[in-house]
Amino acid sequence: MEYLDFELPIKELEDQLDKCQIIGQESDVDVTETCKKIEKKLEETKKSIYKNLTAWQRVQLSRHPSRPYTMDHVRALCGDSFLELFGDRNFKDDKAMIGGLGKIGDQSFMIVGQQKGYNTKTRQYRNFGMANPEGYRKALRLMKMAEKFNIPVVTLVDTPGAYPGLEAEERGQGEAIARNIFEMISLKVPIITIIVGEGASGGALGIGVGDKVYMLENTWYSVISPESCSSILWRSWEYKEQAAEALKLTSYDMKKQKLIDDIIPEPLGGAHYDREATFKEVEKFILKGYNELKDLSTAQLVSQRMDKYSNMGEFKE
Repeated sequence: MEYLDFELPIKELEDQLDKCQIIGQESDVDVTETCKKIEKKLEETKKSIYKNLTAWQRVQLSRHPSRPYTMDHVRALCGDSFLELFGDRNFKDDKAMIGGLGKIGDQSFMIVGQQKGYNTKTRQYRNFGMANPEGYRKALRLMKMAEKFNIPVVTLVDTPGAYPGLEAEERGQGEAIARNIFEMISLKVPIITIIVGEGASGGALGIGVGDKVYMLENTWYSVISPESCSSILWRSWEYKEQAAEALKLTSYDMKKQKLIDDIIPEPLGGAHYDREATFKEVEKFILKGYNELKDLSTAQLVSQRMDKYSNMGEFKE
């Protein structure tokens, strides 16, 4: 288990508990009471830390290396029923964007999402979850296929942003993301979007237009990352914590501003502490969202989606 800087008090207590249990096993000394006291203090410390997380600490949790990524969710939700589909039929297959057909419960879904890597080799293979234009075009191809066969769409967002390289811009990164947003608004099947990790910038919006938009508790969703915001406003990354607070990017901030529909609770400590519980909650929210949308006519579905996004924000003419 890797620990973040604010989790070090938890690490110290867990180390103490391990040592206490080892002493009990290797000697005749009764350490039951001591272990119970440490366990009690550990539980209190966990509650104290995780119930009072700052915006920056939630950003750190969303990036935790042990946190389940998109493919972890897909495997848990669909099991062996998931059939991955590849390519945008134009340039190539983007490994940062995955998609395919799978069953959740008894219902088939077209599942699309960004996939990060687990180690250096797979992170390079997946381009750190930063999709190129062909990734967004692949996502759109699969969503239009789902529309053709009347299959609902689930999108799982986890990206530090769309790939900002020169070659991506040459192939039309901005156009690809804008096209996805335009097409998703009028897609004739239900769309359920879940932020499972980072939801940064247009890279997230490219698959983030949904009838139901949910965020896992310790995730973030914003036009810019705290580090980039800090470097623009303060010419330094040192102010990333202040930027995170100012951006109002946590799930609670987004729910308060009515930019998402609901928050999916995570186990104490984050999704990586109890993956199975997290997967069950995600499945519950997907099926709940689908059941609320499945009986709507196509006209109602598209109209509600357009109204939802048209009513976001404040403006004056």
